[in-house]
Amino acid sequence: SALIYPVAVVSIAVLVVVLLLWKVVPIFANMFAAMEVALPLPTRVVMGMSGFVQHYGILVVIFCVAGFFGLKSLYATPQGRYKIDKLMINLPVFGMILRKIAVARFTRTLGTLITSGVALLEALDITARTSGNAVVEEAILKVRKAIEQGRNITDPLRETEIFPNMVVQMIGVGEQTGAMDAMLSKIADFYEDEVDTAVGDMLTLMEPMIILMLGVSVGGIVISMYMPLFTLIGQLG
Repeated sequence: SALIYPVAVVSIAVLVVVLLLWKVVPIFANMFAAMEVALPLPTRVVMGMSGFVQHYGILVVIFCVAGFFGLKSLYATPQGRYKIDKLMINLPVFGMILRKIAVARFTRTLGTLITSGVALLEALDITARTSGNAVVEEAILKVRKAIEQGRNITDPLRETEIFPNMVVQMIGVGEQTGAMDAMLSKIADFYEDEVDTAVGDMLTLMEPMIILMLGVSVGGIVISMYMPLFTLIGQLG
């Protein structure tokens, strides 16, 4: 949900740039060709990009659509879903947020189920299926299998390397004191706040970057098209 605004702005920026390269830049290119003006490097670069969009734009669109459906088909397979989810949680910044979301969802779901009287093994099975990430699901199922074999919950959780050490220690304390549901709820509250803070910080960082990208892309095209005119006006003067 937090990515709706950045994605919308970036999409509009891409459409504006493509429209400029497809419709506006060729008008200037024809005018410069008729005037036989010496073109500076930025103008030649933009005109080359315009030519690429005009000749290969449809192919790029087809490639993007095919890539989207290809990724969607790959994600529909267990192996593909696992690889993509593993890549996502290992991404810088965004992966950290996904890990925090996974911890919050795991502790909230498991705590709610235990509070409702569901047995731990069954609660872990349900939590794994609702984790939303194949890597996290596999880790929870490994923990469930270890508990089924007679181990406690702390060591298997630590071995997954998915959950932070603080979370593992707090769950261990909850297991030893018989208040695991309360401890899970406290962890979930903490990590839900952490997720809100992390998402807010990410958006605060992204907004100026998006504005800068929009200004550089659109403004760069406009300025590069007017540079030959400035040179021509100077020569006439």
